[in-house]
Amino acid sequence: MNNQEKKFYITTPIYYVTAKPHLGSLYSTLIADALARWNKLLGKKVFFLTGTDEHGQKIAQAAEKAGMAPKAFVDSFVPAYQDAWKQYEIEYSKFIRTTDPEHILAVQKWLEQLQTKGDIYKSVYTGWYCTSDETFVTESADAKVMAGQESSTNNLNAGPVCPSCGRPTQYLSEETYFFKLSAYQEKLLLFYQQNPDFIQPRERFAEVLNFVQAGLKDLSISRTTVSWGIPFPNDSKHVAYVWADALANYITAVGFNTPGSEKEFKFWWPADMQVLGKDIVRFHAVFWPAFLMASDLPMPKRLIVHGWIKMNQQKMSKSFGNVVDPIELGKKYGVEPVRYYLLRQLAITHDSEFDIADLEQRVSSDLANDLGNLLNRLVMLAEKYDAMILEASGPWSGPAVDLRDAGLTMIAQVKEYMNDALIHMALASVWTYINKVNAYFHAQEPWKVAKSNPIAFKEILTATAHALQLVGIVLWPIMPSKMEQLLSSLGVKLDVAHDLEKVELAPWKQKFVLMKIPVLFERPLDKESEKIMKQVQKEATLGHAEALAKAETTPLITIDDFLKVELCIGMIEHAEFVEKSDKLLKLQVDFGPKGKRQIFSGIRKHYAPEELIGKQGTFVFNLQPRKMMGSESHGMMLFAEDATGKLQIVAPRELVPNGTQLR
Repeated sequence: MNNQEKKFYITTPIYYVTAKPHLGSLYSTLIADALARWNKLLGKKVFFLTGTDEHGQKIAQAAEKAGMAPKAFVDSFVPAYQDAWKQYEIEYSKFIRTTDPEHILAVQKWLEQLQTKGDIYKSVYTGWYCTSDETFVTESADAKVMAGQESSTNNLNAGPVCPSCGRPTQYLSEETYFFKLSAYQEKLLLFYQQNPDFIQPRERFAEVLNFVQAGLKDLSISRTTVSWGIPFPNDSKHVAYVWADALANYITAVGFNTPGSEKEFKFWWPADMQVLGKDIVRFHAVFWPAFLMASDLPMPKRLIVHGWIKMNQQKMSKSFGNVVDPIELGKKYGVEPVRYYLLRQLAITHDSEFDIADLEQRVSSDLANDLGNLLNRLVMLAEKYDAMILEASGPWSGPAVDLRDAGLTMIAQVKEYMNDALIHMALASVWTYINKVNAYFHAQEPWKVAKSNPIAFKEILTATAHALQLVGIVLWPIMPSKMEQLLSSLGVKLDVAHDLEKVELAPWKQKFVLMKIPVLFERPLDKESEKIMKQVQKEATLGHAEALAKAETTPLITIDDFLKVELCIGMIEHAEFVEKSDKLLKLQVDFGPKGKRQIFSGIRKHYAPEELIGKQGTFVFNLQPRKMMGSESHGMMLFAEDATGKLQIVAPRELVPNGTQLR
């Protein structure tokens, strides 16, 4: 690998310090942290930049309202971000502040360079300005005029709505320095054409392309009516407009225009990935590349643009009163379960709904049941039968080889998804594999062969330990402390820079010295109890007559009727979509000694096929077969609907033998 291939430089947006960090800023930072850690696993040198944006009109106004000087005001907020990132195990390389002296000097020098080149000139801006986004807004197709009004210079209260935040704009006339953005329109369009993967996902790319094709106007990059900012070089009346100041942090942080840091800057720039929310995509995909072109600097390789976190179908925002405090969330559920939930549940490609019930379900099902319980069962069995030291010896049996090969396939899939920042898809692949490991462990029944066939017993445990080692390594970027605990239980110390390569090149040759550790993941039972209590209280409020009427409408059956229904536990071995159906999934279910069956289930809107593989569920076993989409379904899977309308699998708390009949 050359120097550029050996390094990985990733950035978050720098966060505006008028409030404490919220779930959206945490989400952006977690994405960057997970990708930074993943690239460390690939053996690369990593630089991960985050920080705070501390200049501009909004800051000045907020500071004045608080009765504080602007610098003292921003100083009071910065620790909240640093403490939150520390709590959430964010392993950044540098925390930049736009009030840092070296950043200020580098920006002033940069603006001088653009002036010398002729890309900056002084004129007067007359038009609409959005204070919230610190941006000048033109009356165009995407800057919608406020409802029921026509915008004009004669009606100063009827300006366009800001296309980024949707808030009203204000009309102003002010002397300002302009950057010749219009001169870079064709260069930008050519760059987009030559670099179709510059913006991910593609939907965001289309928005940017349409915006630039509609025509670019020169960009105001200074203010005279605001004093809180970087003084413009050689003109003390002006301060640098916030986006010219803020965007430059990505290069000043790694040595741009800092004497003695030329080598460092050349090594790290360009950024490999820049993570941001969709509301600031234009600033990063239009203004930022144009600034870099003007400075003859390379473009960042990719912009990773994630959607909004929504709650009750609204963007999470202080103005809507639906924000979630990440500090309290971490205290309640644990930092690493929250890390996992946000990166698994929220798809980076579009807006996603945040829901406490989903969080609890993920912690209970994925973390406590699927992963934590598997480790616990492995160690308990090993301890019971004096097999705490496990060594790979002799040829592996067919099922163990299949499990090993599935693990290598999983790593290849995760690599591909992480390269595209599709962390939620990478985690889905890992959990498909975890389900396969659970299915292998259960099918081999080590508790039965422990005495009759000690060699086979040790192979089952050793194969499972190897599989858990793979899982621990690939999940380390998501849950670093928990995965280090998992690996320590296997007697393995993580070597971040080399372990992934080692398990790929020399798979399943590890010696394990197992050790009992505290429960890896706790189920949030208290929350479930609260839900049950609320339901009980709801039922208790029914009037006597209403409750009686409700009971009378429920048809009663006899015990003989009930005994006719055979309810059995089965494990889903395969699941797939059914063509021409938007409701059905086709399942292949193992019922142990009762055989295997094909069962159709109308759960396509609730589960992806890969989420079901290796899961146990409850099935009506003696249901008369019926034709569905041209094939026969031999049974029915049972579910319970939660408070959000999602169907939850009805399954035993711990794995039981396939084919077990409910009593």
